[in-house]
Amino acid sequence: MRRLLTTLFILLVVVVAGLTAMVALINPNDLRSYMITQVEQRSGYHLALEGDLRWHAWPQLSILAGRMKLTAPGASVPLVSAENMRLDVALWPLFSHQLSVKQVMLKGAVITLTHDSAARRPDNAPIAPAGTPELEEGNGWSWNIGSLQVADSLLIWQRDANEQLNLRDLNLQMKQDDAHKASVEFSGRLNRDQRDLAVSLNGSLDLSQYPRQVSAHMDKFSYRLRASGLPEQGIEGEGAFNADFSAVNQTLTLAGLTFSANDSELSGQISARLGNEPVYQLDLSAKTLNLDTLLGLQPPANDNGARAQSPNAGSGRPVISNSALTDNALSNLNDFSGQLNLSAQNVIYHGLTMTDLQVKADNRRGQLTLNTFAGKLGEGTFDLPGTLDATGDQPVFHLQPQLSRVALGPLLKAFSLPQTLTGQFSLQGEVQGHNFTASDFARAWQGAAAMTLDNAKLEGLNISQLIQRAVTRTHGNVAAEERAERYSQVRQLTANATLNRGNLRLDNLAGDSELLALTGDGTLNLPARQCDVNLQIRVLEGWKGDPQLVSMLTSTAIPLRVYGSWDGLNYQLNVDQLLRKRLEDEVKKRLKEW
Repeated sequence: MRRLLTTLFILLVVVVAGLTAMVALINPNDLRSYMITQVEQRSGYHLALEGDLRWHAWPQLSILAGRMKLTAPGASVPLVSAENMRLDVALWPLFSHQLSVKQVMLKGAVITLTHDSAARRPDNAPIAPAGTPELEEGNGWSWNIGSLQVADSLLIWQRDANEQLNLRDLNLQMKQDDAHKASVEFSGRLNRDQRDLAVSLNGSLDLSQYPRQVSAHMDKFSYRLRASGLPEQGIEGEGAFNADFSAVNQTLTLAGLTFSANDSELSGQISARLGNEPVYQLDLSAKTLNLDTLLGLQPPANDNGARAQSPNAGSGRPVISNSALTDNALSNLNDFSGQLNLSAQNVIYHGLTMTDLQVKADNRRGQLTLNTFAGKLGEGTFDLPGTLDATGDQPVFHLQPQLSRVALGPLLKAFSLPQTLTGQFSLQGEVQGHNFTASDFARAWQGAAAMTLDNAKLEGLNISQLIQRAVTRTHGNVAAEERAERYSQVRQLTANATLNRGNLRLDNLAGDSELLALTGDGTLNLPARQCDVNLQIRVLEGWKGDPQLVSMLTSTAIPLRVYGSWDGLNYQLNVDQLLRKRLEDEVKKRLKEW
């Protein structure tokens, strides 16, 4: 044990003596020109170091530098600038006056990826022969240092003159081996247009074929997005993926993708062919997609008369004044082509739970075809195929909705409409509009459809009892059965509907049940939440009294008008005049026969 301690002490003395001799004999400023020359020979970039270089011996032998700048050939703005730089170097090569850098650390760096910081070819530079691949002309420069650390830095990325992204609080730790396979840890925060995105990831990179090809395996990435219009807690999640980028074919593939966003989960694969006209292919599947938590939608109110609170609620301005209708929010579809295949087991939207959702869409630079948008809603099914034209000043939706036996009550509740009419709703039609929102649908869409409502139930109004009571009050020789139900039920209700900018017209309205049969028509003003429906109703059961009068009543269509606000409907029933006229006609007929 004593020999081991003695040996360790001797080694420590030798190391301390060697470091002391090195610091005394080697001036780090003598290596300045060597570093600048090596960087320029290997990459063509110009390295500028300000201030004196000095040694730092513990815990790692390092060279400390002041402000540094790294500038691309012909650029007017440095690609990288930092207030402090540290170079961790190997000890033994220094005694031969050679510099072997093991790690570069930058603190408070500014990385500028703009047009001004990009490399530029000199005006008198020779031009490569036609057909020479760009990658063969210059392979760029690879990172040959074992470790790179960037702390508390800023990345400025400018795609064009009107768009600049600032990635703040950037921290990067990258270590690579001799085979150019590296481990990466990264974190940063992006602020733009009142949106804050924090990202962190760790994984590995394969740079052995850089710059022609780069492969990455991200073991885990996490993010958090906060912005106006999103839930108060924001959107956050984590995931993993494998990425392959080919600079020769300009292709990017994300395979083995798993991704979560709040309580939503996605998995699948994304591929892209980059260039002036990028093409994307998305094949995704999901167990749960909760659009309410992703879009910040409030659950519908429980009361039947509740209204959705929106920026336009109660506004007397014309629809055209809404900026959302004059701006093309989907203009980004013009910048690329692509296909989307999405399958989801459960999708939650406005409190509705859709199952087995299948989406197949094909975009051709703003001309989008929605081949399939189908799923189940409760015990019913729906499909919403159609097209979207985003090439104009406003997007234009053209849809052919098909619904089969979808429960109407939850559908009305989802869009904050009164649940006074329930049943299994079926529809087949064609509609078109500019924005795919409930508010815009109620104000600006147009179209027509054939509708059917099975087991229709009108809450709060017993029509047959209403008519029977009105008759018995004026005719004492007839009576009616008393019923306790506060609703009207029809076996099947059909109508042809025409929608024109908020006005919904119902034609050929017809329905029947054991108690009554009805026909009629009417209009509904969706923005004003007003209706005016005229019905002709025959009450078939429940009469008592004079058989001839009962027979006349069951064959007489009594007019009923329902009108007013949805939150407080009024009705008008003219029984006396109709029955008096019908009795006079019956008496005249019998006198004539006599």
